[in-house]
Amino acid sequence: MKASMAKGMLEEIRWGLSRPQKQLPSKFFYDTRGSELFEAITELPEYYLTRTETGLLKTPVSGWVADMAPASLVELGAGSARKTRILLAAMAPGIPEGVHKSTYERTYKRTYAPVDVAGDFLLATAELLRVEDPSLDIRPQVRDITWDLDFVDDLPGPVLIALLGSTIGNFVGKPARELLSNVRSAMGESDLFLLGADLRPGEGKTIERLEAAYNDTQGVTAQFNLNMLRVLNRDAGTDFDLSAFRHRAFYNEGEGRIEMHLVAETAQEVRIPGGDVARIGAGESIRTELSCKYDRPVLTGMLEAASLEIVRWCTDEDGLYAMALVSPT
Repeated sequence: MKASMAKGMLEEIRWGLSRPQKQLPSKFFYDTRGSELFEAITELPEYYLTRTETGLLKTPVSGWVADMAPASLVELGAGSARKTRILLAAMAPGIPEGVHKSTYERTYKRTYAPVDVAGDFLLATAELLRVEDPSLDIRPQVRDITWDLDFVDDLPGPVLIALLGSTIGNFVGKPARELLSNVRSAMGESDLFLLGADLRPGEGKTIERLEAAYNDTQGVTAQFNLNMLRVLNRDAGTDFDLSAFRHRAFYNEGEGRIEMHLVAETAQEVRIPGGDVARIGAGESIRTELSCKYDRPVLTGMLEAASLEIVRWCTDEDGLYAMALVSPT
């Protein structure tokens, strides 16, 4: 790891562990192991988000994409790009009768720019996609999705920017507004933004079902949560005792969000390179993730504040999840 990146991690760790509610950024989940654990979470029976979003991507979102006919797809937080394959397929019209495949591929060449902070995992995914579809122009971007999206200017247009998996929910308040404004700044007049959002409990969706998605019976989410401490010990030189923490996740109804914590079973002293020591009391927790849940009015207000507007909207029949196609205003 570059010294500047390690220094940045240490600054974030010091700041987060000094807060009244200790906290660490969720981006620290995603080394290669963390990315693999998250992919395993998406296969769990309790985790309805991925299955529901995949169904909506097939119908009706694929139709939206076909109507738009983007030349480029930018995916923020791409991971394994499993769901992305649905969008890439929708971007390519069928080969017209009498047109040779090689001619078709030159004419309808698509560009895919996946963005993810887990570099090794991202580059491995890009290589796999190149083998699956040699006609794709794949331009992986190893970076935090909150960084400037200046690379979008170099992509063929129109461009579709996608933020799937309700990743927007990990950003609260000002960071969410800044992320959406960053997306808006990267968009041209003919570009669109595809946003996936997990919905708040309501008719057809109970709090119990929502909380179960973050407390699976196999304990994979707990492993994922604890992996953050393993990442920090390895990459930042801290000395968290992983065996002294347990996973906890719950729905904060007043804030409209899932909160994921690591709770100290016993009092801890965590040494941070540079001479600092973070003291964590027995029963005290480190908040590792927020996952905000939405309804249409809340999302509309957030998007409007970033000069964006919803042009198409759909939900599944149980009201679990929503997809929004968004344009610049």
